[in-house]
Amino acid sequence: MADYILPKTDVVIVGGGWTGLTTAYELAREGQRCVVLERGRDRHTATSFAGPEEHDELKYALHHAHMMELRKETLTFRNTRDQRALPMRRLGSFLPGSGLGGAGIHWNGQLWRPLPSDLEMRSHYADRYGADFIPDELSIQDWGVSYDELEPHLEFFERICGTAGTAGNLDGEPREGGNRHEGPRASGYPNPPMKQPIATTLFGEAAARLGMSPFPMPSANVTQAYENPYGAQLHPCTYCGFCERFGCGYHAKADPIICVYDRIKDHENFEIRCDSQVLRVEKASDGKTATGVTYLDKSGVEYFQPADIVCLNAYALWNVHLMLVSGLGEPYDPETRSGVVGRNYSYQTIAAVDVFLDDEIVTNPFMGAGALGVAVDDFNGDNFDHSDLGFLGGGYIACTQYHGRPISYQPVPEGTPAWGAEWKKAVRDNYLHHTGIVVHGSSAATPDNYLDLDPTWKDAYGRPLLRMTFDFPQNDRKMSDYVLQRAVEIAEEMDHVRSISTINRAAQDSRYSLVPYQTTHNAGGAVIGTDPRTSVVNRYGQMWDHHNVFVFGACLFPQNLGYNPTGPLMGLAYWTLHHLKSDYLSNPRPLMDA
Repeated sequence: MADYILPKTDVVIVGGGWTGLTTAYELAREGQRCVVLERGRDRHTATSFAGPEEHDELKYALHHAHMMELRKETLTFRNTRDQRALPMRRLGSFLPGSGLGGAGIHWNGQLWRPLPSDLEMRSHYADRYGADFIPDELSIQDWGVSYDELEPHLEFFERICGTAGTAGNLDGEPREGGNRHEGPRASGYPNPPMKQPIATTLFGEAAARLGMSPFPMPSANVTQAYENPYGAQLHPCTYCGFCERFGCGYHAKADPIICVYDRIKDHENFEIRCDSQVLRVEKASDGKTATGVTYLDKSGVEYFQPADIVCLNAYALWNVHLMLVSGLGEPYDPETRSGVVGRNYSYQTIAAVDVFLDDEIVTNPFMGAGALGVAVDDFNGDNFDHSDLGFLGGGYIACTQYHGRPISYQPVPEGTPAWGAEWKKAVRDNYLHHTGIVVHGSSAATPDNYLDLDPTWKDAYGRPLLRMTFDFPQNDRKMSDYVLQRAVEIAEEMDHVRSISTINRAAQDSRYSLVPYQTTHNAGGAVIGTDPRTSVVNRYGQMWDHHNVFVFGACLFPQNLGYNPTGPLMGLAYWTLHHLKSDYLSNPRPLMDA
């Protein structure tokens, strides 16, 4: 029993990141009293992320000052079910945020749309290649929402972020310089693309000579003064090289605070409570609806916040954890392959090429940005013929220039000693003459990759830790190797290349590891769909079992795309909010029959 029961609110929102603040903005302006509970501290773009203090690489990039505290809550991990899962004691492979704005503060700003076929993955591959093409060990499925349905919501979020880029498919007409593989868009990007440095230019020229279609990455690093639809003012990017793992005090990288929070914080229907750790969602006696949430404040006092609607807007992993500890939905059982909560966990499959250029090519890597780069999409999704390849999925290939920070950026050719005078000389000789090519690959869901509650380990609040069981599927290992070879071909075609080397996290002889950073793109576990036997929420983001609980974020993805997830998950968020406002508020009920 909570220490205090608070007055009832219309909507309680768990999490103050992109989806949580957007949910509050849209529903508060619809007349709903919204309370946002954020586990982390209060902070603000203009004061908390200002240079030069924010440009502290040791504090923010290596000591993860903007990230979650593992001393309070973490997860356990194992590759397979026959292993004992152990707690993650240090952040590594992924970096969930904590505090107002969530991971939307320290993201890179790469803002992609899904391919139309991504959203209909199982039916698309079955229709094109035959049902037998999909291996039994993959549990991929359609989202239940089409690209055409999401397109206006994807477009709106691009305008919220002042996205910079070049459209490649405007109303079905191809456009020169854009992504010819993208789905049709009703309008172009609101801002012109970023200025490209020499390395990404050489990459684009080489890809074009090989018959591919290079284009500037879509970027929420804004390229000119811009006002978004909510009235937020964004400024041009300075190419300072402090995007990933850092907040942007220049108002140049779109984030949830400047783009959304500042436009709703003074509204009479909006309240946010930081340093509020939500422990569980409470259910009605009949088990069919939620009644609110129980949370702890900073001093350890426990409150019950009653609400008519509960919105789960935490990070993907913690949405699933909250469902499991609250008894929302049926937990997934890998033995019987029944149940849904925790099912179809997926990640991202990353490979890379290090490219060392001739001495006359000076890359100036310190002049970077989180979404500065040139990409090709020719080997993403099903943009290429998979008939004889033995895998499905793919990824984009991009040459990027994120940063040249001195602690983290020390490129040396393969075979260089790991320390000593020879290593130091190699860093000096190569720092200004290096670039990187990334293969940002998809992650196919399997019955053996899932999330559940650990039977042994507990967090600081006495709850079982979330347990992650994950390894790269053979499908993804084959995919990553194939697309990596295409990246190598581009590197070999580039002018002024001295040497190259490759990194493949999903190599045949290596298992997924929590140690090296890969991406903060955890997905699945509370997937969207049209069948309650294989999905946690219906196509509107509403739980099948509790119609007044709505779920947001990448936990909805039935499998992960070859893209960064922010664009697709925000497209889904606006889709859900549209139907919540237009269909649910006036008549609360299940929006689909189970």
